Amino acid sequence: MRVSGAAQPFVHDSLAGVNVPRRCCRPGCPHYAVATLTFVYSDSTAVIGPLATAREPHSWDLCVSHASRITAPRGWELVRHAGPLPTHPDEDDLVALADAVREGPVASAAPVSGFSEPDGQLSPSHAGAPASSVLAPPPPRPVGTGRRRGHLRVLPDPAD
Repeated sequence: MRVSGAAQPFVHDSLAGVNVPRRCCRPGCPHYAVATLTFVYSDSTAVIGPLATAREPHSWDLCVSHASRITAPRGWELVRHAGPLPTHPDEDDLVALADAVREGPVASAAPVSGFSEPDGQLSPSHAGAPASSVLAPPPPRPVGTGRRRGHLRVLPDPAD
């Protein structure tokens, strides 16, 4: 609850940065979208292709079953994507995530303090400040010799 009279939203009040999977646009369909239907009015063509990266006006997101059964309006041509549509929209993302977990942490250089000048001298604005007032970077964490096992695993396909 906000007490002040300002009605400006806080940055953390926005959900704009949240990646929410898109659902099929057909009424009552609970499945995730894997294809996008776009109408090209100038050519009288309906195109069904992979899921578009961004929502577009005059295009509709469809699940696998609706994308495979949809037909074009009378007098229109229907063009389908040549490759198979994914059964789950985030297969590639899940595989990439599992690979990243399997690789483990990436070793990086020691952190550099942003509160002091590179040559160790204090900036003119901090010339009178004692050296203890400049914050130092946190000590590096000990690096183990063994590799930490990730908590995610790739399971074999049950059909194999």
